[in-house]
Amino acid sequence: MGGNLALDFINTRSGPPVGPPDDDVLTGYPELVAWAAYAGALREPEAAALRRLSRDDPDGAHAAFARSLRVRDDLDEVFRAVAADQDPSTSVLARLRDDEADALGHARLDRGRTFGWTWRDDQTLARPLRPVVHAAVQLLTTGALNRIKGCRGCRFLFNDESKNRSRRWCSMDDCGTSEKMRRYVAARRAKPRPLVHPDER
Repeated sequence: MGGNLALDFINTRSGPPVGPPDDDVLTGYPELVAWAAYAGALREPEAAALRRLSRDDPDGAHAAFARSLRVRDDLDEVFRAVAADQDPSTSVLARLRDDEADALGHARLDRGRTFGWTWRDDQTLARPLRPVVHAAVQLLTTGALNRIKGCRGCRFLFNDESKNRSRRWCSMDDCGTSEKMRRYVAARRAKPRPLVHPDER
């Protein structure tokens, strides 16, 4: 829905466009691994290995999960600022730089059609975060920043890939339809009712 792995990671929290979130997909380390597998950041054998590792090292899993929440908060701050055409704080950008350096420190260059970073050999509990952080930096450094937008109906962020850059909703089936219905009902309520003569009642 976000059109980018980092934005999809931010969108694991849902709620209204303004104010605190009201639901969170990430409630623990197993949910982080499940999300990463669903989003394509992990292959299923990697996810299974991380589940085993987390059972053997619960403290390490707790620390990795806490770090994932911090990274998500940082990415949320960065991309909401970008969507509002504002500058993120220098401190959050410094943390993102450090997270990217850590991610690339665990990566290797693999050749497909072109060379790219992969984390197939990374057997550490922070593994689910590394492609997310890298996707965020890639979007910030090579993407069109004016295509990063916030949904008008909820708190989701997305990369607007429409030709005329006119996308306003995370999903027309969800927020778009709800907003159109809300406007329709509001317009009907605001429409003056015709006066009815007493004899016509």
